[in-house]
Amino acid sequence: MTTSISDGFWRDRLDVNARRAIFHQWDQLEASGCIENFRIAAGDVDGFREGWFFADSDAHKWLDAASRIYASQPDPELAARIDAFIALLARAQQPDGYLFTYNQIHFPNTRWTNLQIEHELYCHGHLIEAGVSHFQATGRADLLDIARRAADRIVDDFRGKGADHTPGHEEIEIALLRLYQVTDEKSYLEMARQFIEQRGQNPFFAFSLLKQNSSVEARGKTVKQKKHEYLAAHPEFKPFQLPPGNAAKKPWNATLRWQINALNGKYFQQHAPVRKQTVPVGHSVRFAYLETAIAMLARETGDQTLVPALERAWEHMVTRRMYVTGGIGSLPALEGFGNDYELDPEYAYAETCAALASMFWNWEMVQLTHEAKYSDLFEWQLYNAAAVGMGADGTTYLYNNPLTCRGGVTRKPWYAVPCCPSNLSRTWADLGKYIYSKNENQIYVHQYINSETTLDVGIPVKIKIASELPWNGKVLIHVDPSENREFKINVRIPSWSPSIPIKPHESVYKQMSAQGTNFSHTVSWKNYNNSLKYIIETRNFMIDSRRAWFALINRTWAPGDIVELNLNMSIQLRRAHPKVKGLDGKYAIIRGPLVYCLESIDNPSTDIFNVKFDPTSLKPIFDASLLGGVMKIEGKSQDGHPLTFIPYHLWGNRGASTMTVWVNAYNTHG
Repeated sequence: MTTSISDGFWRDRLDVNARRAIFHQWDQLEASGCIENFRIAAGDVDGFREGWFFADSDAHKWLDAASRIYASQPDPELAARIDAFIALLARAQQPDGYLFTYNQIHFPNTRWTNLQIEHELYCHGHLIEAGVSHFQATGRADLLDIARRAADRIVDDFRGKGADHTPGHEEIEIALLRLYQVTDEKSYLEMARQFIEQRGQNPFFAFSLLKQNSSVEARGKTVKQKKHEYLAAHPEFKPFQLPPGNAAKKPWNATLRWQINALNGKYFQQHAPVRKQTVPVGHSVRFAYLETAIAMLARETGDQTLVPALERAWEHMVTRRMYVTGGIGSLPALEGFGNDYELDPEYAYAETCAALASMFWNWEMVQLTHEAKYSDLFEWQLYNAAAVGMGADGTTYLYNNPLTCRGGVTRKPWYAVPCCPSNLSRTWADLGKYIYSKNENQIYVHQYINSETTLDVGIPVKIKIASELPWNGKVLIHVDPSENREFKINVRIPSWSPSIPIKPHESVYKQMSAQGTNFSHTVSWKNYNNSLKYIIETRNFMIDSRRAWFALINRTWAPGDIVELNLNMSIQLRRAHPKVKGLDGKYAIIRGPLVYCLESIDNPSTDIFNVKFDPTSLKPIFDASLLGGVMKIEGKSQDGHPLTFIPYHLWGNRGASTMTVWVNAYNTHG
């Protein structure tokens, strides 16, 4: 199934991604020495390896993103870079399939030494994913062959090994499952299953981790000594200075909590077998990658015993451990989950990669269960917790995403750990795959993004969406089967639209009337009060994706049929859960799928952290001159001063500023 995304909100962003972001990222990888590492490993040049031990993954992820972009927007310059890099990887890869420049250059006789920390399998996983994506984009097998050699090396070295041979950063599991899907090679499926099933099975995990940590430190000292000697022998060599790490405000005990989480295994999701992991803990990216892989495994094998823990972990996350933006991971240092309701907006880490990983998990869950809540949360995170990660020009990024910033957090062209830029790019490039799906004779419409695809439900059915989201709520779904045929279409009714949101367009209505069909009987109608200008929510602070549902339309469809959705775009106020500290009297402003915020640049004479706004004054206004065209929300403070709220995902695009999602309000009895 190929889906093309047409003009509008997402088309603009995909163009920036393809024309600017992907080339900017390559330039940064070159400047940082990341690509040069492969040339050194291949013997093409003399030099000294730069960067973290896991730096290979950033290059592989770029190649994955570039391949996905090329699938829909082929470009000669991009193709040339892709091909040159594939050829370089082929030269750098060892004959038996191993490819990890840190060991190949610094420790050539060492492999798989510190699996919890040094990310060998993580890097191989992103190499394998790049191979799959490139094969799917081009039909060529050159990069896929490199990926298969790497996967075969892993299978040979790890098959049948014990729980202490399980990776610390999940990703290889997803990669092996994707590789299985395109090759049908059962050994990849079984290797992924082994890595998943053996998590939490090592009773001596803490001792193993301490031993590995000691080894990592010793190896790091060796590398520093080698670098000192190399610089002495090559005074002309100018080492690259990595950019500073991302700024994050940390609680006083952040480092101690990270150490405890590491030793008890929770940081790595190594604390319990996967069927008993029902609470989201530890590093949030690792957690969501693991949940994604488990859901993929359940789909591929039909093992339903894996599903209850996935569902319970998701429920716990969205009700107790997620920010109103959909961001996950409340603790810096740990880069992961805190305790229930520990959701301080200023400490919020909410890493961009964590939001993306959660989106991957939600996509697998909706395919597994056909429940709309997962598509709904995907949308919410897409527009808020993930979209905030890339600047409007495609060349600046946010790594962590607080909900309150008093200064220090700004968009940057690159980071010491640049995992998020290419992760964003590969997700944006593949956005079309998350809009539609089919199951036997049923079509599911998950996202309302301007797009077009053709699905086979016994006959070819062309589906086209014309959407005004996220600024307005009108959506037209054009249904064009090749002939009149009965089948089902499920359209998602978002949790944020408290109204009767769906009706047959005139062409559908006439045909259904001629058939004597009452359309209202084919949809589970829900009635809401749509008369309020704004809605005060006193429940959980999250937009509760559990309220989303699929409206099932079962009828004989004919060419030219259209279904129209008029989604309610009322301004809504969301109050924090009472157990979240420090947010009494504060509200988050929601409109459609967007969270809004106050940014200092729009409110220069206002103390945005203490001002009180009047909810009855809020009104949406489209401003074509603001940030490329934005539906902003204007209002007034208690003393009558004007206030401007912008979508959260756009903050920080105009230089250093302060920002807050949670804002004081008065007169909220309405």
